[in-house]
Amino acid sequence: MVRAMLGSDSAYEGVFFTAVKTTGIFCRPTCGARKPKPENVEFFSLATEAMAAGYRPCLRCKPLDLAASAPEWVRELFAAVTAAPDARWTDAELLTRGVEPLRLRRWFKQHFGMTFHAWLRSRRLGIALGRIVVGETLDNTAFDSGYESLSGFRDAFKKTFQITPGKATETSLLLYRHLTTPLGPMIAMAEARGLVLLEFLDRPALTAELHELRQRYGYSIAPGEHTYLQQIEAQLKLYFEGTLKKFSVPLHLPGSPFDQLVWSELLRIGYGETSTYGAIAEHIGKPGAGQAVGNANGHNRLSIVVPCHRVIAANGALTGYGGGQPRKAFLLRLEKAALQITQQQTFALEGLADTQAPLANKSDGAR
Repeated sequence: MVRAMLGSDSAYEGVFFTAVKTTGIFCRPTCGARKPKPENVEFFSLATEAMAAGYRPCLRCKPLDLAASAPEWVRELFAAVTAAPDARWTDAELLTRGVEPLRLRRWFKQHFGMTFHAWLRSRRLGIALGRIVVGETLDNTAFDSGYESLSGFRDAFKKTFQITPGKATETSLLLYRHLTTPLGPMIAMAEARGLVLLEFLDRPALTAELHELRQRYGYSIAPGEHTYLQQIEAQLKLYFEGTLKKFSVPLHLPGSPFDQLVWSELLRIGYGETSTYGAIAEHIGKPGAGQAVGNANGHNRLSIVVPCHRVIAANGALTGYGGGQPRKAFLLRLEKAALQITQQQTFALEGLADTQAPLANKSDGAR
């Protein structure tokens, strides 16, 4: 990493960030600023880790912009996979496209939590599950998915979905895709009724949430494309740019009646505003149930969209947040800053209208 940082090696873009102890700033490996001495730096795999350690993003190389988008060579690969979903991708094929397999593996492990080939297998099986659900025969589905034997297909299917192909019609399909954001990689899941999950990949409770969706609500989970996934990706981009203040993607929120009551109240907290656990308990008619409200916050599977980050302690402390307190602080600062900009623009427009009004009246009188 020292060699890559000193040499501005673009092959390591997105793989690590360089934090400079003497300035309190973290950068991309390719930052054009003067290189620090190796003894004055430390490295982080994620921008959020650098922020949690107290470092600020460099204004020159803008490392948060890098975290918010996949590199061009990854986007091109995604497009190729989408165009030919049943294609087999060997290391040799990747090399012919100018993609180094080890670099690809490293990027997928960091951002998706799995290798590229594991992601491909899950995606292919998700497509197979969808075909079976709509009535395609098991034989045709298995061989169209690239499996040479039914037994191999059944084993892979059961390992992925914890059910046999024969029971596929008894399950509900929950499609997911990974998203890149300025605060790190996220996973979004949706079905016909709406967006079901949006979480940071490193959230400790994510594994338990997926288990509950499978076991309690009967979902089979697979990578795939869905209109609501495309919507949330586009809306998150606008949100982080500070231009979107209310999400419009449909939501489906399976949970206990109390949890749903609290989540509905969370959706009423305005952009750039905050509330407390006690205030929410009062609003839902459960005074004194602040701790239960906190637990319901923790059960929320739709980070940012159902804004549990806007709930703080009565003394103003940020308290817990499933995505980590540095992210919570970032989201609150983002919303406050965007709201201030909007207000300043409104005041400026109102001032402009006031100065033009006398001119308009004078012109009317002349006519």
